[in-house]
Amino acid sequence: MKIKSIETFVLSDKLDKPFYFSQWSYSERKICLVKLTTECGIVGWGEGYGPADVLSAGVKLLSQYVMGMNPLENETIWDTMYRRSLDYARRGVLVASISAIDMAVWDAKGKALNVPVHQLLGGKKRDIITPYATGLYFREEKDLTQALADEAVMYKDLGYHAVKMKVGMTLEKDIEMVHAVRKAIGDDMKLMVDSNHAYNLREAIILSKAIEEYNIGWFEEPVSPEYYDQYAELRQNTTIPIAGGECENLRYGFHQLFKNNSVDIAQPDIAACGGLTEVKKIAALASAYGKEIVPHSWGTYIAISAAMHFISNLENIPGRMFNSNFYMEHDRTDNDLRDKVTIPDFEVKNGELIVSDKPGLGVEVDEAALAKFCL
Repeated sequence: MKIKSIETFVLSDKLDKPFYFSQWSYSERKICLVKLTTECGIVGWGEGYGPADVLSAGVKLLSQYVMGMNPLENETIWDTMYRRSLDYARRGVLVASISAIDMAVWDAKGKALNVPVHQLLGGKKRDIITPYATGLYFREEKDLTQALADEAVMYKDLGYHAVKMKVGMTLEKDIEMVHAVRKAIGDDMKLMVDSNHAYNLREAIILSKAIEEYNIGWFEEPVSPEYYDQYAELRQNTTIPIAGGECENLRYGFHQLFKNNSVDIAQPDIAACGGLTEVKKIAALASAYGKEIVPHSWGTYIAISAAMHFISNLENIPGRMFNSNFYMEHDRTDNDLRDKVTIPDFEVKNGELIVSDKPGLGVEVDEAALAKFCL
């Protein structure tokens, strides 16, 4: 079996209601999907996380090196792409392009062998994952604090047991919003906060101490990802677990996080950090350092399903008789590219996600819908 073609699709959709977070606003969703086709007609789908047009160019550059290779040999394909781009792409968008192709390789490999990706990863260790709703972004509202509290209650009513909200406006506003959301959802729902590296260390410590009483599950990206030592210092000044890593690439970037004791929870994005092939190595490294993993995922159901298969295979750290909850990000922001183009083989019921056993990633792509959004 050989790779016959690798195509990219840059999709765009204007949002009816723009939203924003600590860094910038979104008025449209834009993604790059990858379609890998073998000579025998098997199709694998992948997705990259980052600027879609640049990702597409990266995929086209890398594709020439792996055409004709066997998708069953994912590590050989990955190593070829990495070595051909090593001199100028150890970080950043080209790693996300590698990730997108690698994801499509795994999908095709699973379909060729008629097994789900979690089996290819080494086996499913759990059938049920706890999804957390990602939402509560900032938007133009007469009373934003009340609007966020109402949105959080909506997720609770839908059955979610955990929700993540944005912070990073001002310290005063953040404290007000976190308090309002916690009060609205009660104490029986897990609440995480994410500032998207909005703060310096002093501000992050102030915010952490101010919201500790609200039983925060983790504080995500509190400071800029360049400052490994500041992450570590913040960990020494708060009882809130510190999470980060969505901006890291490859096992080498995560090694910096771990050896500096920067995080309690690592958040590799499979569509950006090097794909499923590389995130397995990141997971092994996390195990050696005793760190938890909750992948970042903010795309279509291709990327979300890749995270699902990966999480179902993760080991318990430490091992115990009764498994602890394993969390998975489930983006609930408006995204027709996710909801109309990709069709997952799972659904969230009563705050639980049942892991798919469908071959490959278990995602179907509506190519007619894809064509409508394609640039």
